[in-house]
Amino acid sequence: MAKAIRFHETGGPEVLRLEDVNVGEPGPGQARVRHSHVAVNFIDTYFRTGRYPLALPNGLGSDAVGVVEAVGAGVTDIQPGDRVGYLLGPQGAYSDVRVMPADVLIPLPDGVADTTAATLMMKGMTAQYLFRQVFPLKGGETILYHAAAGGVGLIACQWAKALGVRMIGTVSTDEKAAIAKANGCAEVIVTSREDIARRVRELTDGKGVPVVYDSVGKDTLMASLDSLQPRGTLVSNGTSSGPVVIDTTLLAVKGSIWVTRPAMIHYATPRSHMLAMAKELFDLVLAGKIRSEPSRTYALADAADAHRALESRQTTGATVLVP
Repeated sequence: MAKAIRFHETGGPEVLRLEDVNVGEPGPGQARVRHSHVAVNFIDTYFRTGRYPLALPNGLGSDAVGVVEAVGAGVTDIQPGDRVGYLLGPQGAYSDVRVMPADVLIPLPDGVADTTAATLMMKGMTAQYLFRQVFPLKGGETILYHAAAGGVGLIACQWAKALGVRMIGTVSTDEKAAIAKANGCAEVIVTSREDIARRVRELTDGKGVPVVYDSVGKDTLMASLDSLQPRGTLVSNGTSSGPVVIDTTLLAVKGSIWVTRPAMIHYATPRSHMLAMAKELFDLVLAGKIRSEPSRTYALADAADAHRALESRQTTGATVLVP
C-alpha cells in the first residue's frame, strides 16, 4: 500500500494523518509518479485550516519531484523512468506515490538534482511569474519584497540580483536579514525594529518604489501602500498574516495605486507557458545564478511538525518532506 498524509477535518497540524491509500494504474492522459521529495508551502496551511476550502477527507500538497513509473494511453511526451516535477494538479503531493495528470509534469534537466528541484517547483516558478509576468522587471528597478528570507524570498533575492534589480527586502530578525543579504538582497528592513515605509522612502530618496510584492497581507498592507510611487503596483501574492481588505478610495488617496492578486494557474497554463517558465528558471540554476537547497527536511510521517515550524516562523528557505 502507498502512504499519504490526509486530513478528515480542518484545524491545526494535529489533523494531518499518515494513511494507507490505494494507487492504481494510470488511466488515459495520466502518469504514476514515485516521489523522492515533496515540497511544503505556506499555502498548504490555508487548505489545512479551511481558509481555502476542500472537500474532505482530502490529501495535501501541491508540488513534488520524483520518477515516472508508468503512463496511461495517449501520453507521449513523458515516459517511464523520466525525472519530473509538478506544481499544478489536485492536492495530494504529501505521499510516496500517486497518479497525476501527465500534462502538469515538468521534465527535470540533467544537472538539477531532485533536492534542488523540490525547492523550486512552486517557489521558483512563483518567483518567475511574479518577476517576469505579473510585473515584468527589466533591470534597474528598485522594488520592495516582503518575507525576503522565506522559501520564495531567497529565490527572489537571487533572481533580482541576476536581473540587475535593487531589491529591498523585509524580514523579522537580524538573522534572517543576514541570510537575505547573503542571497543577493540589496537592502534589508528588519520589521521588528524599523518602520517599513519610512525606511523605503529613505532608501529611495523619498520617491518610493514602483512595485511591492506582498505575501504577508493584512499586517503589511498599509506599509506596502505607503511605500509605493504614484500609480505604483501592489502585488498581493499571499496572506500569511490574514486576508487583505482594501477600500478602493484609499487606492486613490495613496496615489492611484494598482492592485493585483495573481494566481499561478492563470500564468502557468497552457502547458507551453509552464514549460517556458520552467526553462527560464532551470537555465538560471544551471548557470549558477540561482542556488536552492532545503533548509529543513522532515520524514513524510512528520508533516505536522513541518507545519508547526512553518507557522511559528522558525524557518528560512525551503522545507521538504522525504517519503
